[in-house]
Amino acid sequence: MSDNHINERTDCIEVSETASLGECENTPVVGDRVIYPGGQTPIVKVPVVLGEFDVTTNLSANIHFHDPVQEIKKVKHTVEIVQCRLMTNAVSSDPYASGEFPLFLKGFVRKNIQYETPVPGTSRDCVNSDVKSKTVRVPFSCTTMVTVENVVRPISSDNEEFSFFRAQDLGTGFPEKDKYLSSDLSQFHFMESQSYNEFPFCELISSDVIAWDEATDRRTTGDSPVKEGYFHNVVEKMMIRFRIKVLQKQQVRVNSL
Repeated sequence: MSDNHINERTDCIEVSETASLGECENTPVVGDRVIYPGGQTPIVKVPVVLGEFDVTTNLSANIHFHDPVQEIKKVKHTVEIVQCRLMTNAVSSDPYASGEFPLFLKGFVRKNIQYETPVPGTSRDCVNSDVKSKTVRVPFSCTTMVTVENVVRPISSDNEEFSFFRAQDLGTGFPEKDKYLSSDLSQFHFMESQSYNEFPFCELISSDVIAWDEATDRRTTGDSPVKEGYFHNVVEKMMIRFRIKVLQKQQVRVNSL
């Protein structure tokens, strides 16, 4: 096709604009979990607890200090959860279910280390030192099967395509009585429905950390272990346990006084 037959367009869609305002129709949705008839208890949409779990995982990491470390003075751990996703299957009918589902977890253990580092030029028997700190984040990622109650699973979307029959003349070279019998390729017909589902989410309730830090390259200033020394590398082993609560916004009937 030549460029002369191409009409340049500055927009990608044409719509009919009118000053009239059409009227929309509505139909009340009556259901046990949607709206309530007059005189009954109301329904509210609130976070519902699906389950509460104590999760335990183990970590190991190598930590390097640029400065020589004479002594570790204080360590503070903070558990940080950056991903907590309950994976459920999609359904086309009743979405309410109870059972086991995988829970994907990802996060970090923030570790702040305060330590003493010798001052350059200090003597062996009288060590002067500065107090410094180092902060690292030890990552972890795991998945665990959890049993939840009354989770609303996502309702799957539906997309259907349909066609209409059309008979057309075959044109020159074919008998006049013969027809082209098929669907109309110039028309496209679709029917689509989508559901907008509530996503489960998590809350971090508490956490416990047990950590072992072991120096792997400690050197002393003399030939005896009672002498002062320093190191640069530490192997850390941690067991972390944290409690999470899995929730989902649902419509619940309230029996108020």
